[in-house]
Amino acid sequence: MRNPIASRRDHREPAEDPTSLDEQAILRVPGRWGMPLSRIEQALVTANQAILFLMMAVMAALVFTNVITRYLFTFSIIWAEEVSQYLMVWIAYLGAGLALRQGRHVAIEMFQDRLRSPLGRALRAAIAGMILVFLAALTVLGFQFAAFAWVQETPVLNISLGIPYLAVPIGAMLFVLHLCFTFRAYLQKQFEPVHVLDELAEPQG
Repeated sequence: MRNPIASRRDHREPAEDPTSLDEQAILRVPGRWGMPLSRIEQALVTANQAILFLMMAVMAALVFTNVITRYLFTFSIIWAEEVSQYLMVWIAYLGAGLALRQGRHVAIEMFQDRLRSPLGRALRAAIAGMILVFLAALTVLGFQFAAFAWVQETPVLNISLGIPYLAVPIGAMLFVLHLCFTFRAYLQKQFEPVHVLDELAEPQG
């Protein structure tokens, strides 16, 4: 005779996965917007992240080393501050496109959120178009300013002043690439909300 207690145990509902639905969705999708990235796009994102990581590591190492040498050995690396400043400029412009992919740029979305789906997408398309026009102008003017400053030299390193100026047009072109790759998802606002990622980052009590 079969044990009724064991029979009921066999028919128990499977335990619920403690992972929330938002966590499961994020873990399941391979791309930022729930779709796999193409090889070209993945290479772009990976290279962009690697360059930013390298620049930030170099900047942090220079600042830390300069502080140590200044207060412990009473001398400073005279070129460290200048290099750190220029690296910060490059980091800001090269990271703008990645920030777009994560929806981390400041935006006022109350009006477009109140519109119905077709009108909301049309408004976002117009916004994206204005962004592209602005970035195109920024690219052209950035190269012009870099060319104008190329004959000048920085105060400490004595390198061409056009090198730090190049961060503006190159960052603008990189932003255009990120926007073009994510244009459809940008119109549909399919990137993951920032608050979901922040909740996952919080330690569980």
